[in-house]
Amino acid sequence: MDEDESLHRYGLHPTGADLDEVRGLLRAQTRLEQRAQGDGDTELMKLCCVQLFNAGALDDVLLIWNAKTASMDAGCSIDIQLLCGSGLVSTKAHLASQRSPEADAALQRLLVCEQAGDFDGFSAAMLSAQYAAYYMP
Repeated sequence: MDEDESLHRYGLHPTGADLDEVRGLLRAQTRLEQRAQGDGDTELMKLCCVQLFNAGALDDVLLIWNAKTASMDAGCSIDIQLLCGSGLVSTKAHLASQRSPEADAALQRLLVCEQAGDFDGFSAAMLSAQYAAYYMP
């Protein structure tokens, strides 16, 4: 499946079983990209992250983080803000409660990016609208 097929099949706001399929697709592409940069489809990975961001489930934060950190290309393609579909404050609290090296790394990156101003004026609704304009002009 490529980016266009995923967008057509799931839209930007998948629900229910479609969210599980998006998660599975993201996991598969992340594994490919971790194996060798370019093996995964980073544009499809980005779309999956946008779809999960729009769902706003805290359980998806580390899945998105793993995708973002799969390679340099993925890191550039997947915006850090996509970890925060449920909001910056709740995402930081969730990561702080996880007690894993991945969660700590994600939290530290969020804090650095927040200090750098990457979250100035951030709202999940605004970012969702920006991605809607990007994917469905």
